[in-house]
Amino acid sequence: MISFIGSCIQNLISCCKYLFGKQVKIKEIINQAATFSFDSLPISLAIVMIAAAVIALQVSKQFLMTGAEDYVGGSIAIVLIRELAPGFAALAISARAGTAICAEIANMKVTEQVDAIKTMNVDPVGYYFTPKIISAAITTPMVVLLAEVCGIVAGMIIANNAIGLHFNRYMNTVWLWLNTKDIYISLLKASIFGILITTVTATQGYKTTGGAVDVGNAVTQGAIKATVFILVTDFIINLIFYL
Repeated sequence: MISFIGSCIQNLISCCKYLFGKQVKIKEIINQAATFSFDSLPISLAIVMIAAAVIALQVSKQFLMTGAEDYVGGSIAIVLIRELAPGFAALAISARAGTAICAEIANMKVTEQVDAIKTMNVDPVGYYFTPKIISAAITTPMVVLLAEVCGIVAGMIIANNAIGLHFNRYMNTVWLWLNTKDIYISLLKASIFGILITTVTATQGYKTTGGAVDVGNAVTQGAIKATVFILVTDFIINLIFYL
């Protein structure tokens, strides 16, 4: 694991050198953004909305019993924006796009396409990784922001149907409890998660040797490692900003 983390850091440094030393094509970044985030948008929104609906259903009646139903909206918004939306969206993107990146790089490695790039005096890590990392860092916060809005709306609808909480009373505590710091940290988390997912899964694919069976094993390992690293990084970010 320590060796793998070292490889991820080395590859990230190589991408930074490639970014400032070469001209990365904007078209390639846009194509990667569509593959990475746009294709993952439906599943990300669905997971976050369902999570918000479940939380609203669970807490609404409990808050009503204590006369604190006005705080349902604020509670759901805080939980969503600080934790659930960035975490769940990142896990969904990792499962959808991260595995695809790992499979793509691993297939290139075992079919010797990477060696062909090396013969043209091009850094394969910078050439393959850099557009993916840039697109992930830019578009993952967009997915998370949409997921947060959809999650708050889903919680509002469920709270209204469960305990008859008026939309105005729900949104009032959302605006009162939220501040810009929570939103900024949420978007920062999303950007870090996007870079992390791309770097980990691409590195796992790049380390693949053998044949088709090894590509499948690499995809499995990439998905597991990306999930673990997302959760650990999430904990560290929370320690830094909220302890």
